Amino acid sequence: MYVFFCLLFMHIKVMEKPNEIYKKLSTDEVIRLGGERFIQSRSSTSMSISTHAYMDSFSGLSDQQLKDVQLIEIFLLSSEKLTQQQFEKSSNLLDWCDELSSSLGNPIQRVVYYFSKALRAKIDKEARRIGLFTGPTMNHVFDMEGTIMSTTSTRSLISIYQKLPFYQAGRFSGVAALVDELSRSKRVHVIDLSIRHGIQILILMQSLASQHRFRINHLKVTAVGTGFEERIKQTGDRLKSFAESMHLSFSFSIVIVEDMLDFNKDLLELDPREALGVYSAYGLYSLIAQQDRLESLMKVIKSTKPRVMVVCEVAANLNSPNFVNRLIEALFHFGAVFDALEECMDREDENRGVTESMYLGEAIRSIVATEGAERAIRHVSIDVWRKFFARFGMREIGLGMSTLNQAKLVAGKFSCGSSCTFDMDGKSIVIGWKGTPIECLSAWKFA
Repeated sequence: MYVFFCLLFMHIKVMEKPNEIYKKLSTDEVIRLGGERFIQSRSSTSMSISTHAYMDSFSGLSDQQLKDVQLIEIFLLSSEKLTQQQFEKSSNLLDWCDELSSSLGNPIQRVVYYFSKALRAKIDKEARRIGLFTGPTMNHVFDMEGTIMSTTSTRSLISIYQKLPFYQAGRFSGVAALVDELSRSKRVHVIDLSIRHGIQILILMQSLASQHRFRINHLKVTAVGTGFEERIKQTGDRLKSFAESMHLSFSFSIVIVEDMLDFNKDLLELDPREALGVYSAYGLYSLIAQQDRLESLMKVIKSTKPRVMVVCEVAANLNSPNFVNRLIEALFHFGAVFDALEECMDREDENRGVTESMYLGEAIRSIVATEGAERAIRHVSIDVWRKFFARFGMREIGLGMSTLNQAKLVAGKFSCGSSCTFDMDGKSIVIGWKGTPIECLSAWKFA
């Protein structure tokens, strides 16, 4: 199984020897160095991997950086033992990880802390599956939407949004793409598939209200979901109060269905005088494992004939059926998020701790430790979404330079914003952290 790790790390370029002693490394760089150490330790001399090049990569590192690289290497060794069904050896290596990692440490220590917990759960499941462990086992189904909408996490997630530039950049540029298609209309109706705390609607209100050439008469928002009606009502009340303060005519409605198969066009109170748009930020991935529900939703959306559908999803493939592929992709993705939290927030920040444990830690566990219906977190790349949307006659429209510049402008207002990266993937914008993709923003029209 080690060959899988080698293939996944083949894209690693040997890092140049630092020009300065103890150069600060990103989590991405540390993970890559740990991967190099892992490959080096598992390679025979017959393989065409330059040991000298690897040794150059480790020179100039501080003691703590070397410990972090070693921690990644140990974690990868433990993962390899798991794939070989050497569960005791894998567990022993995780004991070592536990000694070196911490939920209160630096980004590498934190991310390995949560990945180690997830790998232990995976060991337990695999050992029981082949009969090495007996006794009852409890399935751990992570309810992401429930966590996001809970009273406990609301303050923490809003704090994270306020302090991490790539999240704000994504919301502002997503709203900008929506406004580009709807702003010339007197009456605007937005169907939001993931209203949550309504931050994107606040941005939309401000954008529409600031227009002088095309003042709208009314904004209507319909929130669609399968639960948490009371929490969504509270979001609606806050939005109504905000609209009143801006003297903006506004109405808010909620469509809650127990099963997305029950969602239909007649529930939406459509008005032919309205310019209709659909907004979905992290609103589709939860249905990936329920293809019939996802297809049913898209058929209903298509039947409403919106002028535009704006989609923002995670820019990573965390749905591979191959455990090793999924693990490595997740390690880089979450490593970048933990790196951003370190750079933009204090280590002692209570909201950071809550988000890492309740949200990120549980998401990592879902991706690493679970399979089948139990795995709730299933992010896919923009290329997968493109193929899926094509089945419904959806045409990707270019996000112009104005949208890209809007994202850059928002990120530039943060002291840590220079670490945000912006790239075009076809007609979509990929927002990243120090080069690692975090989320992808796209806009679509129906044929």
